[in-house]
Amino acid sequence: MFHVKVPATSANLGPGFDCMGLALTLYNNFYAEKSDKLEFILKGTYTQNIPTDERNLLWRTACRLWKKIDYTPTPLRITLDSCVPPARGLGSSSTAVVGGLMIANAVAGNPLDRFELLKLASEIEGHPDNVTPAICGGITLTVMTKDVLIPRCLAKNPLFKSVVVIPDILVETEKARKILPASVSRADVIYNASRVGLLVDAFINEEYSLLAVATQDKIHQNQRASLIPGMTDALNSAVEAGAYGAALSGSGPTLIAFCPDGNVDTVAETMKAVLSKHSLSSVTMALDVDSEGAVLTTTSSSY
Repeated sequence: MFHVKVPATSANLGPGFDCMGLALTLYNNFYAEKSDKLEFILKGTYTQNIPTDERNLLWRTACRLWKKIDYTPTPLRITLDSCVPPARGLGSSSTAVVGGLMIANAVAGNPLDRFELLKLASEIEGHPDNVTPAICGGITLTVMTKDVLIPRCLAKNPLFKSVVVIPDILVETEKARKILPASVSRADVIYNASRVGLLVDAFINEEYSLLAVATQDKIHQNQRASLIPGMTDALNSAVEAGAYGAALSGSGPTLIAFCPDGNVDTVAETMKAVLSKHSLSSVTMALDVDSEGAVLTTTSSSY
């Protein structure tokens, strides 16, 4: 049996649109063993609306890898143990993509290395901001060119806690993308470019006091605020309550704040209270940055 543990991820981190992300200590676990037929077993907190046939994202991803390497698809008994909430901006779909690739690669005898898996995952997702930290761990920046993927790990064990605030609404990625304008002004490009540079510097040099400015954005966050009541106020309140900085996680609705240990509870409760004033209930978590990324293990026992 193959077991893949894949971390949740938070992407963009403010101005790092589609190219920056970090892995979190919240996981989806996938177990697979060869079988006579394709079978799915759903466990964990989030099991609704997950297909249990060939439409399943993990299975479709596995088949894509097998097609790429000309390997005959193998029926599997797959157990999905889901703890990462779907459609919340925490990379749930990326965990399925990464899990499917790593399982398919293992079944085929591991012909692809981790970098090749990352390239394929980025092609499937369309951008690498979630899949790079999911595979590599830490805080990452990934540059895509026509022919080359350049992943960089900025930090593996940053000295802050991530306060994750998950509002009780769904924001579909497709809808969150459609709301973005087709073009942006030169002033906004300059604004974001300067803050991306500052964000990278803050993470590398552990100057977290810069994150209040470095997490500012004009490319996607303000536009998506209309989908999440109280979002802007909640992000501002996090910094006022002692967070280093705060941002929309992925396309939302989850919000993430980077905090010193001593401010975690205050920041979490403050953000939750602000959203509540906008009639939006939420759940909070205090998580660390996962340093390993996806991990594959093999065992002779069934799950």
